[in-house]
Amino acid sequence: MRHRFFLAALSAGVLVLAGCGGGDSGSTGSGPGGLSVPKIDKLASLGAGEGEVNIVSWAGYVEDGSTDKTVDWVSDFTKETGCKVNNKVAATSDEMVTLMKTGEYDVVSASGDASLRLIYGGDVAPVNTDLIANYKDVFDGLKNKQWNSVDSVAYGIPHGRGANLLMYRTDVVKEAPTSWGAVFDANSPYKGKITAYDSPIYIADAALYLMKTKPELNIKNPYALDDTQFKAATDLLTQQNELIGEYWSDYTKEVQAFKAGNSVLGTTWQIIANLAEADKAPVKAILPTEGATGWSDTWMISAKAKHPNCGYLWMNHIISPKANAAVAEWFGEAPANKLACAQTADKNFCTTFHADDEAYFQNVWYWTTPIARCLDGRTDVTCKDYSAWTQAWTTIKG
Repeated sequence: MRHRFFLAALSAGVLVLAGCGGGDSGSTGSGPGGLSVPKIDKLASLGAGEGEVNIVSWAGYVEDGSTDKTVDWVSDFTKETGCKVNNKVAATSDEMVTLMKTGEYDVVSASGDASLRLIYGGDVAPVNTDLIANYKDVFDGLKNKQWNSVDSVAYGIPHGRGANLLMYRTDVVKEAPTSWGAVFDANSPYKGKITAYDSPIYIADAALYLMKTKPELNIKNPYALDDTQFKAATDLLTQQNELIGEYWSDYTKEVQAFKAGNSVLGTTWQIIANLAEADKAPVKAILPTEGATGWSDTWMISAKAKHPNCGYLWMNHIISPKANAAVAEWFGEAPANKLACAQTADKNFCTTFHADDEAYFQNVWYWTTPIARCLDGRTDVTCKDYSAWTQAWTTIKG
């Protein structure tokens, strides 16, 4: 599979940052650490490119032919705009946040577990979507969401999306699971061969399950948890820890674990299922009855961008139908541009990844950075922020 080369370099953070002159973000509200959204102006008009753009991205998002000579959507961009692309591949969302705080990068492909940290930290600027011609063709289901906007102010351009699915080995797990309860069952016959995603954001998976099975907890959003709700989710994960054979972050390793039979049940992505099936592993991936968490990456522009015009030109290019289709196929995700499906080499690609199936994605809760201001709209309580999730995850794993 053509994905092999760069997948080896990709680790956990896909889960899944950016600006200048004129316009008013004006957003307020409690964010990480009790902060408010800094007032940062958005670019008022598009000028000539500055000759280069510095990008932080996930592996496989900014390909110039050096990985595979047939995979290149950077060269055309440079020819068309005169903007040379300097790309830094990041391995995790935490690394992306750290790099963007240096002010040395113009654009970043942030996942939802990083985006609000960057917004509330003042590291990215609101985006003037009127200057992004291809924005009009982005699926409405990805626009102005909690992970890429604040108070209806857009802070990024959607790139792609995917769901966190439940995968199992059909030759071992004889009774096909339909619920996430299969990975939380304290009496599971698959103890020691269950796997889960290795990130604090996985706490939301437990919260989602409890939201559907423990209505008395009154969880309305798996990323908005008060003290009681948070304790219920972390207690469930502490119990699950006894069942876990290994937590995964590098998804090439999960492919190998399912092939070898070391893992037989647990969370996955569609691309992992595809690769495992291509390697003849007897696996199946489903969207459970409770729905699932998921991810949608966002192109964001730095509040300190030295090359804002090239940054905007890049964001417009990377979500153009041709480029967005190429990235989606190479990486293994649903494209954000609804016109991209007509450009994919595999004409069944968008069907496999549910690209235009909004009913499917209505059952997906995309990764969103937990913040103190409850994302479900409550104002009478404080919710656990990402730092609390990080501390709890360390404790859960032991």
